[in-house]
Amino acid sequence: MDLDAVRSQALQCMDCSLSARRRNVVFGEGNPRAPLVLVGEGPGEQEDATGRPFVGRAGQLLDRALADNGLSREHVYICNTVKCRACDWIEDKPVNRAPTEQEARACRRWLVPQLAAISPKVILCVGAPSARNLIKKDFKITADRGKYFPCEYAKTAIATLHPAYILRQQSATHDGGYSLLAADIARAWEAAQRLLKASVGSSEPEPAAVQSSLFD
Repeated sequence: MDLDAVRSQALQCMDCSLSARRRNVVFGEGNPRAPLVLVGEGPGEQEDATGRPFVGRAGQLLDRALADNGLSREHVYICNTVKCRACDWIEDKPVNRAPTEQEARACRRWLVPQLAAISPKVILCVGAPSARNLIKKDFKITADRGKYFPCEYAKTAIATLHPAYILRQQSATHDGGYSLLAADIARAWEAAQRLLKASVGSSEPEPAAVQSSLFD
């Protein structure tokens, strides 16, 4: 399916319990031909309200990190592994929580064809949960952040800190890891551009050894 067809069907999804109280399906946005796709964990309150990914404080920080690299949402594509807000209702008030494995598995019905339709060169997983979904189940953000990994859905994948985590760690004397986020975006974008140039004029996929040499 093309991206519009995937989106159209995803907007009607009732495959898991998250659909019961959602306000909007947060499918994704950006350049559908982007060589770089950023994939977060799932939408929060602001995203659920607007139907757009990364629009709260964490999203503003992500936009700033993109801008510091001369990029905007028009250059990349941004989405989440789960398309509906995961939350528990306590005294009739929603409280954010991490998506369950069952919810994440249900949403792969949309994530996988979404990535296939875009066919990115590089996926940047934003946060450990996304990396565990797309790179490897035992991914550890402190040990594995910033490294290139094989990926089923792109030529390579890399992971970075989630902006929400950075906001929690920031202080008057510490950037909370913002400089690492900006550097990882730069690294992912550079890899995407190198792979894009390497693929021009060639109908054959790059062998793993060639892919590796691009980043040495």
